Amino acid sequence: MSIIKITELPSGLRVITDTVDTVESVATGVWIDAGTRHEDLTHNGIAHMTEHMIFKGTKTRSAKDIVEQIEDVGGNVNAYTSRDHTAYHIHLLKDDLPMATDILADIIQNSIMPEEEVERERQVILQEIGMTNDTPDDLVFDLHQETAYPGQALGAPILGTSEIVSDMKRETLMDNVKNLYTTKRMVVSAAGKVDHENFVEQVQNAFENCPTAHNDTNLSANYQGGEIRLNKDLEQSHVILGFQGISRHEDEYYHLLAMSTLLGGGMSSRLFQEIREKRGLVYSVFSFQYGYQDDGILGVYAATGPKDLPDLMPALCDELLKLTHTISEEELERAKAQIKANTLMGLESMLRRAGAQAKHLIHFGTEINIDEKIAQIQAIQIQDIENVAKRILSSAPTITALGPLQTLESYDSIKDRLIA
Repeated sequence: MSIIKITELPSGLRVITDTVDTVESVATGVWIDAGTRHEDLTHNGIAHMTEHMIFKGTKTRSAKDIVEQIEDVGGNVNAYTSRDHTAYHIHLLKDDLPMATDILADIIQNSIMPEEEVERERQVILQEIGMTNDTPDDLVFDLHQETAYPGQALGAPILGTSEIVSDMKRETLMDNVKNLYTTKRMVVSAAGKVDHENFVEQVQNAFENCPTAHNDTNLSANYQGGEIRLNKDLEQSHVILGFQGISRHEDEYYHLLAMSTLLGGGMSSRLFQEIREKRGLVYSVFSFQYGYQDDGILGVYAATGPKDLPDLMPALCDELLKLTHTISEEELERAKAQIKANTLMGLESMLRRAGAQAKHLIHFGTEINIDEKIAQIQAIQIQDIENVAKRILSSAPTITALGPLQTLESYDSIKDRLIA
């Protein structure tokens, strides 16, 4: 049992707590409505580079001070950048929450980004980009996003490109914080052993210098589809077959989640059983979906050797088509159980609770109602999944492939296979 409370401060900064009295720790952080999709393409990678630089010292703390003060009390700190948002979070014992709040406020409001640290971290990020480019099962996802959303920030790589990162200026990074790290774009969240009123007071005192202006930089998504093929000297061909998905705000979002789950969400899924277990065509195969504010993606990833590639694509297409008319009650109930279990088991992590509530508040303006979410999942019917499968397959496919591709059939041939 938990108690969720929300307070909006006069500045527009929102504070949400998910109080769980049965634990001794608290996870807290700042979630900001500023991710890769909010970038100007000429500054692609600025959200991620800003995330790195925020930790490199403030007016009163060095980069070493920041991490040592947290780890001295046994806590841990981390951050990440997504296409939708950026997050900074700390997990530690309940008595140390005021210190965590103070540090989070300090790095958000007072980061100085010393020039020498910018140059040093630039090299770290360039190494990170190089590592991704050398990892085909990472690179293929970046290429897929770019192919689905060409010429848009939503399709740009989160890490940015080597060329842009190499030229990123300290002043540009500082301006990014000033323009987007504003109270109306931020949520401060805490989950665990936390008193809401005390925490709100801590946040109000600590975050008193955040700018309040709201700059709307969110351009609408424009899914295009298409293909990209990158021949590389690899042992395997890495392929993603994707489609336009569904926004997180649509009623059919959970229908698509159930479809993705039964298609390729586990070892009992259709893709795993048919393509790996029965046919032995792959080691790795799974489906995925991303739901954005205004659009989404549904995709299937698989990796196989060149000799099996001609058999893989027809098999993938067949399994997708079958979703429009062959779903059983047993599969439906299994998919719903998997989604429900993943949702409820996530509540056992204080960090996941804090993040889930913060993101829900940013995207929907409310806290998560778990009972309502479970009811939505339980209400899914076979017809719902078959209808959403037909909708998804009617969109233009996005095909992304890298590796030895001589035996991969044409885009038009694959597209024709997907016609019911």
